[in-house]
Amino acid sequence: MEQYNACDAHKKYSIFGGIFENGKKLPHVRVEHDREVYRSFLKTLPVDSSIALESMGSWYWMVEEIEKAGHRAILVHPRKAKMMMGQINKTDKLDVDGLARLHRNGTLPEVWIAPAEIRDQRELPRMRMTLVSIRTKLKNRIHATLAKYNIQIEEVSDVFGVEGRRLLEERSKQLPSETLHSVEEQLKVLDEVEERIEAAEKRIRQVVEDTAEMQLLKTLPGFGPILSIVAALEIGKVERFGRPEQLASYSGTVPRIHSSGGKTRFGKTCPDVNRYLKHAFIEAANIVMMNQKRMPEHHTVQLYQRIRHAKGHGKAIVAVARHLAEAAYWVLTKKEIYREPLRKKLVSSTQG
Repeated sequence: MEQYNACDAHKKYSIFGGIFENGKKLPHVRVEHDREVYRSFLKTLPVDSSIALESMGSWYWMVEEIEKAGHRAILVHPRKAKMMMGQINKTDKLDVDGLARLHRNGTLPEVWIAPAEIRDQRELPRMRMTLVSIRTKLKNRIHATLAKYNIQIEEVSDVFGVEGRRLLEERSKQLPSETLHSVEEQLKVLDEVEERIEAAEKRIRQVVEDTAEMQLLKTLPGFGPILSIVAALEIGKVERFGRPEQLASYSGTVPRIHSSGGKTRFGKTCPDVNRYLKHAFIEAANIVMMNQKRMPEHHTVQLYQRIRHAKGHGKAIVAVARHLAEAAYWVLTKKEIYREPLRKKLVSSTQG
């Protein structure tokens, strides 16, 4: 008789349980997060068992052990699973039983599990994203410090370029002593972070194979070698998305919608998305924005300018990111390079 296994994982232990095809429950078992203990328990399960496991911070090693034991791991979207269970109370055992029921009914909200090699390679561009975020925070803090004392450097577009740094070091001498020391220390850290980013990008190019999918993604506006790698590794198999809107939603570029009584309101983007993919599309949208003077006829530039005029910079960037996400779906699905959307011809009539 087939059994449907489930696991409620925590930091130091997991609770396993399940349900048989006839509805009879399996006993709950607490398994400590020691690899040998974990392996020993997995050996007690029937060969080729399927185990539902909520996506959480430390699922990598668990999936690895489940697969090595000859079983099949099913990664589950935790928030959606909780909603589908419809339970008022919450305990570890109730969560396990709820997952097992969804498993038995065939309604688990599954999350794609990337192959082990891809999971490993993803860590390189994800590390780079973290370093880029640190670089941005340092630059913003230095800009804020200069603004506090009305120190303006308008001769250059990039204060942190070669000429900008020369002007910055010269004019920052107007700052009070400790504030000046703070800026100097942050500049030192900024230089170190820049070196780490360059080293990370070099490592990425050495380790990650340049695939046909990455070549296609490079044709998207704002995409270069690094962003194409990030998008390709995070998207994985594009076939798992039925429509371009699904990839856009997965990428966090679709706002929430509330429609009732004939009124529709759009809110912020959802938080439980692939934030690395979102970062890639938002970064590409910002690159488009920064280069808008060079390509005024491009669809992405005109989209940004139209939305910015009506709703502001933030929503315009998200709109461009959504277009890029949907375009990524089509270039990967059709295996064709990005092409500018066809413009609708305006038909005018005169009345005489």
